[in-house]
Amino acid sequence: MRDFPSCFGENGVQVADASSSSSSASMAAMSSTAKISQSLVSCVYQCRLRNFSCFIITFTWTKNLMGQNLCVQIDDSTNLCLCKLEIKPWLFSKRRGFKNLEAGSRSIDVYWDLSGAKFGGSSPEPIEGFYFAIVVNRDLILVLGDMENEVRKKVDSSSSFTPNVVLVAKREHICGKKVYSTRSRFCGKGRVHDILIECDLMGTNDPFLLINVDGKTMMQVKHLRWKFRGNCTILVDGLPVEVYWDVHNWLYGKLTGEAIFLFQTCFSAEKLWGDQSISDPLSWSNSFRRDPHSQGLGFSLVLCAWKNE
Repeated sequence: MRDFPSCFGENGVQVADASSSSSSASMAAMSSTAKISQSLVSCVYQCRLRNFSCFIITFTWTKNLMGQNLCVQIDDSTNLCLCKLEIKPWLFSKRRGFKNLEAGSRSIDVYWDLSGAKFGGSSPEPIEGFYFAIVVNRDLILVLGDMENEVRKKVDSSSSFTPNVVLVAKREHICGKKVYSTRSRFCGKGRVHDILIECDLMGTNDPFLLINVDGKTMMQVKHLRWKFRGNCTILVDGLPVEVYWDVHNWLYGKLTGEAIFLFQTCFSAEKLWGDQSISDPLSWSNSFRRDPHSQGLGFSLVLCAWKNE
């Protein structure tokens, strides 16, 4: 996948050829784009159809000085990229729209309305006042946003099939000086939690790391200069959540570099830890793509925390 083009290209909506790249190439491009724009949220959804087949749909929301950008990629259960769509909603004519895409024998209809979208803080991901819907062969497979009634009026669907959608992975860039915060679920349809990471490296010879969930301290790492990488298990909603951290760049790299945090709800986290390099966070969030039918990998939240001077 190419880097996000300028906002003047093709009226703000672009459709990429599915054969031009695979899912892994798309995620690699996402990594290079992240270096340019620190404001990024990428969410991976599993959508199951009535015939028990599934699609993996990735939404990547970005924001820079030019405005907002949304990239949507639809993969089948074999990780084959069926199509990609880029929308630049700051162009007034493209804040709402419709696009029909053909992927082999599948007809994919995409509907969106971002004209009244509201955002929380500096995040590029809208929280309310919008919808995004995908219909495959006249089956509504995914609806994002809080305007489902509007979707039902717009969508040309042949049935009342209710989408079976689960959020399986999320990657987000967060910025701060010593406190970093975000909100996320730890399981597909669980409740949203407030996550706060605190790490003060200035004015102390022995920095430490704190991670709070819903105002409660879940873990504290002392002697951080010796323990700049590690993992710990916490309990959230009664589920074991494995937390991995890598703050090496904060301590020994550029002061404005990023630290990596992974929250993984799975019972095979030890294998993931042994198989993947902690310096490659994309491999964590991509682990689900190897087997989208697997229930053991649970949910992955990858946070890239950028330190501001």
